[in-house]
Amino acid sequence: QVQLVESGGGLVQAGGSLRLSCAASGLTFSRYTMAWFRQAPGKEREFVANINWSGGNTDYTDSVKGRFTISRDNAKNTVYLQMNSLKPEDTAVYYCAADRQFQTSSWRYDYWGQGTQVTVSS
Repeated sequence: QVQLVESGGGLVQAGGSLRLSCAASGLTFSRYTMAWFRQAPGKEREFVANINWSGGNTDYTDSVKGRFTISRDNAKNTVYLQMNSLKPEDTAVYYCAADRQFQTSSWRYDYWGQGTQVTVSS
């Protein structure tokens, strides 16, 4: 079965950095668009970033542009989210997701990880 396992979350001060990783198994990783979503308490899950199968195309939500970078290593079946200049409003559970299409709608993603908590203190 397909498994997506996130890691790298934690507590960091505002202005700091974290690098999230998502290791995938049970699917042909290089055929999938990979994405990061996040959900803060009391809020809906929102799109953060995605990357197409080759890594040649990426998309970001406006609030993270210039601060976050998504990347992938198809040889390691892993996608990353480098988060710099973190703000308290970035606090959320971050989820990794996989889909065959390059798109940003959470409801259309086929596979999801369990999430990793990111907390940014002010």
